[in-house]
Amino acid sequence: MYRLIRPFLFRLDPETAHALTLHVLRFTGVILPLNWAIAKTFAAPPKPVSAFGLTFRNPVGLAAGYDKDAISVRGLAALGFGHIEVGTVTPRPQEGNPRPRLFRLVEDQAVINRMGFPGKGAEYVALSLRRALKGRRRNLLAKEDIASPASQARNDTIIGVNLGKDKDTPLEHAAEDYLSLMRTFASLADYLAINVSSPNTVGLRRLQGREMLEKLLGQIAVERGAWNVKRPILVKLAPDLSDEELDDAIDAILHTGMDGVIATNTTLGREELQSRHREEIGGLSGSPLRVCSEAVLRKVVKRVAGRIPVVSVGGIMTPKDAKRRQDMGATLVQVYTGLVYAGPGLVQKIIRAV
Repeated sequence: MYRLIRPFLFRLDPETAHALTLHVLRFTGVILPLNWAIAKTFAAPPKPVSAFGLTFRNPVGLAAGYDKDAISVRGLAALGFGHIEVGTVTPRPQEGNPRPRLFRLVEDQAVINRMGFPGKGAEYVALSLRRALKGRRRNLLAKEDIASPASQARNDTIIGVNLGKDKDTPLEHAAEDYLSLMRTFASLADYLAINVSSPNTVGLRRLQGREMLEKLLGQIAVERGAWNVKRPILVKLAPDLSDEELDDAIDAILHTGMDGVIATNTTLGREELQSRHREEIGGLSGSPLRVCSEAVLRKVVKRVAGRIPVVSVGGIMTPKDAKRRQDMGATLVQVYTGLVYAGPGLVQKIIRAV
């Protein structure tokens, strides 16, 4: 079916097409019989994976950036994902960068985006998640400890929230934004992801430097230490770090007791692209990212040496790509651009292959 729909979507501006698919999924998520039918259509064998103290019904997740405001969680869950990472969420609403800011590179099976964390802000996303997760009784700050989230008891799709700082927050005050977001989403998310690697917010990637990252993650660790229940915290890294920078970032992640690494975000590289959009500013995702993301994954897996799980994302376009990431040591995989080119059936195909 997607082969029939894709030509229509590709005639639309990429951001318009994306908004359309999100709203269709939002609609299907609230019509329960339709949501049930879609879930049956995309059903795949359960392949549970344990990571970060959570049990995922399968290892395939949706990467951050697709559903920034958590408006389509139920519809997306029906496609079979083991986890969905919403966001990136910022404390306050942001317009993001001027349009056009999203480009398809069809010849390269790639996308360039310079979105700049557009979104409706933490308050709106929190409300969206409360509606989507209605019935999942969780309260991190309650007096009694909650040994495991309700989502685990019901075998629901795991929900992660990807956190980022406001565009106009100085780097020296970035921790305040992340801590504020943590407090907002601790009771709503199964895990939190710290985004310090987007290339589309000026200066953000400087937070990956060892000194700044260790200071930031240290403050995050102290904040989490005051909670009754430990929520897993993952850190998402860029693919463009040098070996020394990557080692420093992993050292900081391990030293501060974070629970996992997401490797990788989009790249600023532009090697051997064919599309007329190849010179557009922004982060590149899709097939051209595959080699770089796999190289980083290999280094991260070696560096963490089994101490924490690694989530692989970037350039996963086929079931074969996903299987290779698992063989390389990734505990979980995430897709995004692959869905643009292959359609939602990719999720089911990957689950059956891994």
